[in-house]
Amino acid sequence: MVTSCRNHGLRRRPVNRNVIRLKHMMWATPYRTGGLRIRGHRASTDVRDAIVRFSRWLRTAYTFPVRCPVYLSPHAELTTMHGTTASATFFAPWQPNVEPYIRIATGDYRRPSATRDRDDALASYLHSLAHELVHYWQWIDTGNITERGVIVRATKIVDRYALTTDHP
Repeated sequence: MVTSCRNHGLRRRPVNRNVIRLKHMMWATPYRTGGLRIRGHRASTDVRDAIVRFSRWLRTAYTFPVRCPVYLSPHAELTTMHGTTASATFFAPWQPNVEPYIRIATGDYRRPSATRDRDDALASYLHSLAHELVHYWQWIDTGNITERGVIVRATKIVDRYALTTDHP
């Protein structure tokens, strides 16, 4: 649907008000199709299904101008390129035309599900994904990544998602 604009008779597409768009793209270039892709058939089906549902909601609420695959690892921990272990990582390339990616370790799902509620266990994986996505948006804006305010923004994303669903 195209509507006419009052300015000089130009035509423009209507803006979808439900989607939160980035204000500007300073560093990363959308050289390929954008989007969020989930990969990881060896991960737990409960975790994978929860992350797929969360990512469907994320695609409607946020923009992903540069494709970002999310790899679900069946291991309990991931080893970063610096040699430390983590539950989730974001690879931020130095070049703006190289594709970033996110890795999430899902191998310890069986342990926390016995002691914690299933929803709390799945919400921790969703929070890990939201945390790494905040780094993704930092990388798109500036090319740099900081931990400043990331936990708060990730928590707000998961809380916003919790308003739309009963169980992760």
